[in-house]
Amino acid sequence: MTERISPLAIVQTPDLGHNVSIGEFSVIRSGARIGNNVVIHPHVVIESGVELGDGVEVFPGAYIGKEPKGPGVLARTPTFARRLIIGANSSIGPHCVLYFDLVIGESCLIGDGASIREQTRVGNNTIIGRYVTINYNTKVGNGVKIMDHAWLAGNMTIGDNVFISGGVLTANDNAIGVTAEYREDDVIGPTIEDNVAVGVGAVILPKVTIGKGSLVGAGAIVTRSVEPRTLVMGVPARRMRNLEDE
Repeated sequence: MTERISPLAIVQTPDLGHNVSIGEFSVIRSGARIGNNVVIHPHVVIESGVELGDGVEVFPGAYIGKEPKGPGVLARTPTFARRLIIGANSSIGPHCVLYFDLVIGESCLIGDGASIREQTRVGNNTIIGRYVTINYNTKVGNGVKIMDHAWLAGNMTIGDNVFISGGVLTANDNAIGVTAEYREDDVIGPTIEDNVAVGVGAVILPKVTIGKGSLVGAGAIVTRSVEPRTLVMGVPARRMRNLEDE
């Protein structure tokens, strides 16, 4: 076993693969599993229950395995499994915060400062841009690109090969947080089907479905579901034309 572990790192787990590099002041808790050829830069915290696949690189300041907590102020009580899996050859950017009960696929790029909440699943070959927030129980498919500063609500689904531009916002609660009681059936984010593209700064409201192959124009506010292969634009978003023949 070839290891490059700084004497200033705290490594409590024996479950290290071959050719692992761990930088200064990183903390790797007991119960974490680190694959082969993994690079962990300085000032990273990896909690028990985290599994890093072969070839993963984690940049400085990332916190992997955060426990979701609601100290009496959340309408929803977080539920989660104390496990977090990052697939082979993925890259985790500086100062990312990744919560427990998260699975990230292979060859993914998680940008600087991104935050991904519990019960979320991210497919393979997906890019999560800088300072993107992905909330709880969100499904993100394969080959997805989510650009910087996008905000994805809890309880939403994103299909394969979706492109979400920077600054896109989504919502999952038509009551806008006014009601104190959390009802799972009422708090549902959008569904964005395969091969959809969403323009910069668009807003997609709760329970809306964006059909396969559709295009949402920049700055649009989508208040109702969109048929497949359709271009919508405006405030509120309206159908402009069908994309079937393009």
